[in-house]
Amino acid sequence: MKKVITTTDQIDFTLSDLEDMPVPEKVMLVNPQYFEVKYIINPHMEGHVGSIDKQVAMEEWIRLKEAYRSLGLYVHEVPGAKEFPDMVFCANQSLPNITADGTKQVVMSVMNADQRKGEVPLIEKVYRDSSYEFSYLDEDKFQSFEGMGDAIWHFKKRLIWGGYGYRTSIDVYDMISEIFNTPVIALELTDPRFYHLDTCFCVLNEETVMIYSKAFTEEGLQLIHSMFPKVIDTNDHEAAELFACNATCPDGKNVFIQKGCTEANQAMREAGFTVHEFNTDEFLKSGGSVFCMKMLLW
Repeated sequence: MKKVITTTDQIDFTLSDLEDMPVPEKVMLVNPQYFEVKYIINPHMEGHVGSIDKQVAMEEWIRLKEAYRSLGLYVHEVPGAKEFPDMVFCANQSLPNITADGTKQVVMSVMNADQRKGEVPLIEKVYRDSSYEFSYLDEDKFQSFEGMGDAIWHFKKRLIWGGYGYRTSIDVYDMISEIFNTPVIALELTDPRFYHLDTCFCVLNEETVMIYSKAFTEEGLQLIHSMFPKVIDTNDHEAAELFACNATCPDGKNVFIQKGCTEANQAMREAGFTVHEFNTDEFLKSGGSVFCMKMLLW
């Protein structure tokens, strides 16, 4: 099914109509040995240039790595690169897919900031070593696309939620829908603090999503509520300061989230999820947390 949806009247299917997809069993993580805040390309970096405690950042990252292993995921650790301190946020450089016959595909990103463009070929090597088929975007045609920072798979279903407005151009989703033979529901982002979809939209399982509602248009909220029976809304402090919606739920049951998201955690527990809190304070200084720091792969 190839289509980009921007209004609820364009939805002519239910979740049960969509092709099932397997849950990824592998996670890619980039070692943060070179992570630091060297420049400002989002509002969260303001005031944090040169402030990273690298030892603490490494300790925070290692705890996350071990937590993925505890869930039974295979951890593929990629070395960092000195020239690219934000490469640790490895959700951004690509968008992977797996077809019904098991073919693995990936669309490589066009990073919005010049400081991050060189990360893409380094991440590309991981996919080459894992036998993925590649697609590339015409950088003269598409100004930017930042991978799973903005394009997020629905849990276990062939459906992509695509954010646009700050780091990704809406017109890129026509091509992605065509390449992956997958419908895309496009959501416009309206608050510069939430510059990627993964900062305000967290798919927990097939029926549940956690969002920061004020980051979306009214039409976007209608689209979200039309497909998710359960929508957990976060408050401004937990969403903007603690990146609550930058959590991840790899198996539809266990949620990894920044420590201190009290209201969000209570709502998720009441919905039946097991919540695991992690301190990602050093990474928050650069505008990222748990979701940004990994890529789930097949």
